[in-house]
Amino acid sequence: MAGTQHDSSAESNDTNEDINRSHSHAESIDDNASENHSSDSHGSRGKSTESMDGNSNTRDFAEDTAVTQIIRKQDVEDEASEKSGASEKSEISGKPGTSEKTKVEDSVTHDVIPESILPAESITKAPKVSKQGRTREEKAAMKRARKEAMREASLLAKKPRGPFGRLLRRARQSPDKITFGMAIVALGVVYGDIGTSPLYMAQTFLAGQGGLENTNRPAVLGMLSLVFWSITLITTVKYVLIAMRIDNKGEGGIFALYSLVRRHARWLVIPAMLGGAAFLADSVLTPAVSISSAVEGLKTLPMLTSVFGDNENLTLMITVVVILILFSVQSRGTERIGKVFGITVMVWFGFLAIAGVVNLGNDWSVFAALNPLYGIQFLFSHNNAAGLAIMGTVFLSTTGAEALYSDMGHVGRGNIYATWPFIKVALVLNYFGQGAWMLRNQNNKALHGLTNLNPFFQMLNPSVRYAAVLLSVAAGVIASQALITGAFTMVSEATGLNWMPHLQVRYPARTRGQLYIPVVNLVLCTATLVVLGLFRDSEHIAAAYGLALTITMITTTVLLGVYIWFEHRHVLAIIFTVVFLAIQTLFFLASMAKFLHGGWFTMLLTIASLFIMYTWDEGTRVERSQRRHMNPKEFLPALDMLHKDFRIPYFADNLVYLTSDSEMGRLDTDIFFSIFADHPKRARAWWSVSVQTTDDPFTREYSVENFDTNHMFRVRIRLGFKVDPNVATYLHQIMHELIDNGELPKQTSLYPKVDEDPQIGTIKYVLVHKALMPESKITTRGAISLQVKYAIRHVAGSPVKWFGLAPYNPLVEVQPLFVSTRPVPRLKRIALRRSRRHSSTVRHNPKE
Repeated sequence: MAGTQHDSSAESNDTNEDINRSHSHAESIDDNASENHSSDSHGSRGKSTESMDGNSNTRDFAEDTAVTQIIRKQDVEDEASEKSGASEKSEISGKPGTSEKTKVEDSVTHDVIPESILPAESITKAPKVSKQGRTREEKAAMKRARKEAMREASLLAKKPRGPFGRLLRRARQSPDKITFGMAIVALGVVYGDIGTSPLYMAQTFLAGQGGLENTNRPAVLGMLSLVFWSITLITTVKYVLIAMRIDNKGEGGIFALYSLVRRHARWLVIPAMLGGAAFLADSVLTPAVSISSAVEGLKTLPMLTSVFGDNENLTLMITVVVILILFSVQSRGTERIGKVFGITVMVWFGFLAIAGVVNLGNDWSVFAALNPLYGIQFLFSHNNAAGLAIMGTVFLSTTGAEALYSDMGHVGRGNIYATWPFIKVALVLNYFGQGAWMLRNQNNKALHGLTNLNPFFQMLNPSVRYAAVLLSVAAGVIASQALITGAFTMVSEATGLNWMPHLQVRYPARTRGQLYIPVVNLVLCTATLVVLGLFRDSEHIAAAYGLALTITMITTTVLLGVYIWFEHRHVLAIIFTVVFLAIQTLFFLASMAKFLHGGWFTMLLTIASLFIMYTWDEGTRVERSQRRHMNPKEFLPALDMLHKDFRIPYFADNLVYLTSDSEMGRLDTDIFFSIFADHPKRARAWWSVSVQTTDDPFTREYSVENFDTNHMFRVRIRLGFKVDPNVATYLHQIMHELIDNGELPKQTSLYPKVDEDPQIGTIKYVLVHKALMPESKITTRGAISLQVKYAIRHVAGSPVKWFGLAPYNPLVEVQPLFVSTRPVPRLKRIALRRSRRHSSTVRHNPKE
């Protein structure tokens, strides 16, 4: 007990000495200021002409005194807050004691910041938090949502009339509900890619046969049979009837499917990554082939034949302009024109159906191709000039099938079910109409030997071709838009799986499904222009098209088969996997014939995307192998000691770290070692801040964990996907509210700051990056993966820009990656070799 009392009294003495020392320092400043003021006053007594200077000196003295009082109060408050525990103990034990903070507040009657220090008017125009909880845009969006909900409720409240009314009511109430508006949107979002296939599929078929003159009836019927059954088996059976019944919370696509099956086997990550990489490669070729094939229809217009004949590169130039415009408007989103897209696609498919029926005429004999035997016989007959490569051409008719599955979450499964029959009928009629035109004109010598002969435009009346070209260009743009949006979604999902770096994502629409990623948009645009520069026209681009997509379809089949197997439907899983792997492997082998004709480019893009995803995933796993977090018992003692150590000056009033960890009850080891690395970073408060994006568009929430301290805060900010993530502005609001609640001690800033908030002290933002140590015990593959990951992160961009921190000059630190290290061999000390002259000098001058 005696020892305890002695320790307590010593601690009390230390407390009083620290506070007295602070008082003495502040008083000495006041005394110096008073002496200067006194000397100035004596020097001006006999000089009436300098009375104005005397007034100026008086004002300077008043301002200096105010500044001194504020500094004095701030310093003593900091020390008194640290010693408050001892004061409270003395009061409880009956000892008289007065809080030092109260004494200082009594001695300083006001906190007036001199006007000569802080500017009277706002200069930086820093953003401030509005008193209103919603913006005008948010209120309008919520009002529209309420109207839609009320309209939907009124429709459901009406009593259905007749069997059709009851069927419509069940469709509205089911999870696969159908609405007319979303069905129109689905036409524009889902079917753009598959709707442009008639523009180039038959053209590629004629090129493979050696021209129209080498095409006969068995060849045409065989090609049509293969097209019909490919669309039926791949698109209708595999995707519409089977794949779309398997969803991850309503979302489809290969990454959503992988999320359902990854718990069953680690190796499934390879087909998932490979399929996603191939889909991204396909997203590059789709805009090029869809738009170029449509623009080339201008060559068939009689008025423009001579113009395009004299300028061979004119179609290429027009295609480049259209593509540049398409990618430049991505940041604005497509929600407002989604229904316009849908109506345009509906008109386009209606035009396809009518054009096909007109060219069928009275000869419907081509529908004999519905018999699959025609396709099988043609595949192995001498009439097939292309050989197995014909399957690569036929595959072009199914290129948009994957989009049905990947876009299911955007438009709803029921709306795809409702619209697919109309789409399939229109496609079949158009393909068979082109087949009928080829049979009628196979002996037309005027068409023999023509390069880039396109049956789609040739079968139309010249007066109709003008409308056809306009519609086809619009359809090509919409198809490209669908693939670009799909690429954005694919990258976003890959980021969620930690397969790609976190990129800046914007949400220009009211729904989270429609997003915009600037970096991906730039890469896609550049790659598409490279494709146009390499292949020049749609015929050569189509020769390279489809190879990557066959890989995506094969990997989707593997993942679907695994899912069905673990749902205890083993027989169905085996049949499904064997049948569709056989068909799609045949497509892949046939498409490999395109490798030297341009398929190498899509494979190069696929390998590049796969390399990024694999190395990022591998690098992330290596990083996670280290100890990543500390519990409060581990980090609080050191932080408490640093906070009370007045020998170390403040690094900043508030030290803010951005982290991706949203768990509130722990601290990243990166942050802990950043605080104590080199010179310890003492602060009035340390902050670990994470930002989450919610599915609701206008969420604005935050949570705080202070670990029962007033200097360590874990903050989690949850923002809707439509809310601008301005972390600095929201953090000021949080600090003010914590000060008002008494959780954070008061802060005062004497000098001007960019944020123009004198009630909050200085804020320093810190981002921590990792670096691999040379002594790390790690495999070559792991080391390469980490190096590639860090290089990609450097190119992809920084959270400094995403969170609006660039104006605040944040600090970016590099911390070593604490993986297991190999021991370093000890050094061996060796004796210095001394010259004879040096030895004699040492002997003559021995140490005293």
